[in-house]
Amino acid sequence: MIRYVAKRVLFLIPIVLGVAFIIFSIMEMTPGDPARLILGPDATAEAVEELREELGLNDPFFIKFFNYVYKAVTKLDFGTSYRTQKPVFNDVLPRLPVSVRVAFNGIGFALLLGIPLGVFSAVHQYSPQDNFLRVTSMFFVAVPPFWFAMMLILVFGLYLGLLPTSGVASWKSYILPMLTLGAQYAGRILRITRSTMLETIRQDYITTAKAKGIPQRKIVYGHALRNAILPVITTAATSFGGLLGGAIITESVFSLPGLGSLIVLSIKLKDTPCVMASIILLAILFSLIMLLVDLIYAFCDPRIKAKYMRG
Repeated sequence: MIRYVAKRVLFLIPIVLGVAFIIFSIMEMTPGDPARLILGPDATAEAVEELREELGLNDPFFIKFFNYVYKAVTKLDFGTSYRTQKPVFNDVLPRLPVSVRVAFNGIGFALLLGIPLGVFSAVHQYSPQDNFLRVTSMFFVAVPPFWFAMMLILVFGLYLGLLPTSGVASWKSYILPMLTLGAQYAGRILRITRSTMLETIRQDYITTAKAKGIPQRKIVYGHALRNAILPVITTAATSFGGLLGGAIITESVFSLPGLGSLIVLSIKLKDTPCVMASIILLAILFSLIMLLVDLIYAFCDPRIKAKYMRG
């Protein structure tokens, strides 16, 4: 197992380098001049050109990329933000906890709601309750997050005045974003749980367990759900990783100072160092999350654990 974990950690190197190269290439192709951004619109052409030389912006593409990677690896220097003139992690790290809370709350709510309802729906297949849950889950999967967010703001913020609708002043500020993201992913998890449970409860070992007189609850939660949970874990992990930087619309609607909104702002201003640092951090976190998922797989399925032990 230790050997497997070490191998996966080493795989992070080409993944992060690949992500860095792609993002660096895209930012190079976008219009805009960072030197002009730093000096302002009133700066002379000579001053702009002098700053471009100082920052190495006139160097060939591969030299600029090599210099960036070299400084990041040897000095942990990911550059200075063109917008704030401060080290990029001064902007990135304060926003990371906000995005983590939003993603964790959203996925946590989705799992707590989606898994039990998915199991219930599978056990009571084609019942009125099952039909209702399937239609409801389809609605929440299909509804645009920004529309649902505005409806929540309208009801709980304006009409009832129960919850704040912007900022992160208190823990209550995370409730509406949690509902916005959690409702959509709860619908997805419910449908995946129902599908995998329906496939699992038709297996021969479930029939054998029923014939032995094992209680229904133990069969469903102790045998069927444990074998059906793996696709749900994958969905939850990939969703959590995506939400770390991908909940841009939700962060914008609720005015949350998270990584998603920072990345959008930095792209608009062609703040390449800030974009690079944010995306690289997200790539590392996402890879570590997927490694954790693999370890959870081994815990849930002894066959996978045996495979890891051999590898």
